[in-house]
Amino acid sequence: MSKLVTIAVPCPLRRGFDYLWPDTLQLDPEIGMRVTIPFGPRRLVGVIIATNVSNDIPSHKMKAVLKVLDTRPTLPPDLVELGCWGAEYYHHPIGDCIQQMLPVTLRKAEQAKERPAQYWQCSDQIHTLPPLSTRAHKQHSLLAIVQQSGQLSRRQIKDLGYSNNILNPLIDGGYLCKADAPSANTAHLQAEKPTLNRGQEAAVDAITATLGRFERFLLDGVTGSGKTEVYLRAIESCLARGEQVLVLIPEIGLTPQTLQRFEQRFPANVSTLHSGLSDGERLHNWQKIQSDEHKIVLGTRSAVFTPFNKLGLIIVDEEHDASYKQQDGWRYSARDIAVKRGSDHHCPVVLGSATPSLDSLHNIAQSRYRLLELRERAGGASAPSIRLLDIRNEPLDDGLSKSLLDATTRTVNAGNQALVFLNRRGFSPQLQCHSCGWLANCQACDAKMTVHFGRRELRCHHCDASEPLPTICPQCHNHQLIYQGPGTERLELSLRRHFPDVPIYRIDRDTTSAKGSMQSLVNDIRTGEPCILVGTQMLAKGHHFPDVTLVGIVDIDGGLFSADFRGPERSGQLLIQVAGRAGRADKPGTVYIQTHCPDHPALQALVNSGYQPFAQQLLAERRLFSLPPISFSAVIRADATSLQGAEDFLEQIKAALPLGDTQWSIVGPLPAPMTRKAGRFRAALILQAERRSLLHTQLHTACHIGDQLNKPQNLRWSVDVDPIDLF
Repeated sequence: MSKLVTIAVPCPLRRGFDYLWPDTLQLDPEIGMRVTIPFGPRRLVGVIIATNVSNDIPSHKMKAVLKVLDTRPTLPPDLVELGCWGAEYYHHPIGDCIQQMLPVTLRKAEQAKERPAQYWQCSDQIHTLPPLSTRAHKQHSLLAIVQQSGQLSRRQIKDLGYSNNILNPLIDGGYLCKADAPSANTAHLQAEKPTLNRGQEAAVDAITATLGRFERFLLDGVTGSGKTEVYLRAIESCLARGEQVLVLIPEIGLTPQTLQRFEQRFPANVSTLHSGLSDGERLHNWQKIQSDEHKIVLGTRSAVFTPFNKLGLIIVDEEHDASYKQQDGWRYSARDIAVKRGSDHHCPVVLGSATPSLDSLHNIAQSRYRLLELRERAGGASAPSIRLLDIRNEPLDDGLSKSLLDATTRTVNAGNQALVFLNRRGFSPQLQCHSCGWLANCQACDAKMTVHFGRRELRCHHCDASEPLPTICPQCHNHQLIYQGPGTERLELSLRRHFPDVPIYRIDRDTTSAKGSMQSLVNDIRTGEPCILVGTQMLAKGHHFPDVTLVGIVDIDGGLFSADFRGPERSGQLLIQVAGRAGRADKPGTVYIQTHCPDHPALQALVNSGYQPFAQQLLAERRLFSLPPISFSAVIRADATSLQGAEDFLEQIKAALPLGDTQWSIVGPLPAPMTRKAGRFRAALILQAERRSLLHTQLHTACHIGDQLNKPQNLRWSVDVDPIDLF
């Protein structure tokens, strides 16, 4: 008699599906196995989430599994259980959750093939070879890194920012030779460990004392306080127990520099997982961890779903960062999933940040997390001094004040580096006709097109639509077009005009899209030569530039008046993170903040008292108005080809929910502040409750109602639990 199994099928329905398991498959079903199944007219790849199930449907009316793709489970039981929990908590289809936990290659009906990695080491005859050209700076740099690490794979070399054009000449010239596998005798090549200060020692001792049991730590350390060294020492203790480690970082741009430091400390023992890898590379690294060949995973958001044999420690760096929240499809928080995995695997979880989220600070106040503090910078570096520049009525040169330009001149003349920050890429956020007032608006969004002067195009940063940059007004045909406001591209051109003999490095999404480009720029900056850095928030996250002594923040005012109640929190975090790039070594640093609102309470609190009093003030406001994290919230979003269609759908859900309970509330339907995006109109329902269980009860009812409603074919809707944006 055929058995029954429940399979998670990648489809929009919020449940698993039962299938017959024919005896002809000659394998017993196991949870986590991939199978091919018929689903309507298609054949899909699903994952078994339950065995030995039963139902009341006659067997002749049921469909059967067609093929088993694995001889053993691809997903271990703990990950399947985590996927089921995630589907329930985030009210998302289980099939999509399980599928997103798999590398792309394993979502297809193919046998997974492990591709052996190529490792390279320095040749024994390197000293008899002719010396490299003194102009081959990057080849010298790569050779030094390989010598220090012992062996590196081609993938690891790419992650460090070195392309094949740099690697291949070293191979062809005989400077590097192939190694069969990562060697185990590279411990003598490990980087020298810095001396810990008392705060770091206390943090390491607290973390290592909890290895083997579940504990949650918030490592609150000022910028430059040596949080990474605390991570590395805790990882050493974990590896000594024969256990594995998961390290999450928020951005791909941080991967090369962090990987380099981890590889120096733990040679040939680190796998990376991030979206910059090819499908084959990602599968290969995924399997290295699953087979216990590598002990450490360093990755971005989706790396939280890596399978481990014996997970002993989880680290989430920059835990406050919004990048940990998935913003489409399955809207999970990698930070919160990491805490859940720590509970499942009975291991400590360390959340680190110089600007902890209000969620984590609230958990400290509720005694859910243990607080570890690092209040002094590593190596004796001093905190930068911060000055507010009142630019009201002051003439600006492409957004730059005379005070900031003068400070930049003094900095580069002294042989140091300056960083100019503006969280807006492109040349200008607005193009306008000086004659008739025409504005370059996006045709698909309620937004203005951004000018990208170098590419001679207008681009919408919301839907990515683009069109050629006009030379005349399309409305009145006047040639006098004006650019309103600066972007990083415009700042770069302006600074080149003011400092023609000083290297200018722009770091934003436009200049770092190519593989290795970010690390290449970082390598150039770290030569220590006087230069000016211009960039967006990519510069604010974890970078260590020891020669930067001046940080200029061009515009911080927008976030202080955001319609989202989280706006001040994010602005404060960004300001402190950017300011923390200054004076990280033995040189004192200075931060200039240009503002039209020098008396704003949030700015005054940040400048005069620092982040902690500022955050506690925001928490007090959240308590007063019962806003997250004091309460719990979710957003049901809908978008359609008409605003009426989206609002009508949400109104039907709202009408079916029970009202009258003072412990929860519902607001909306409300149109999004940017109502039209990519040609679709957006609206939302906001649910808020004093207890998490009550919120999920209401969401369960709302999802059931939404699934049953007759909807226009063009309508899309989604649920976002613990949202970081309301619209």
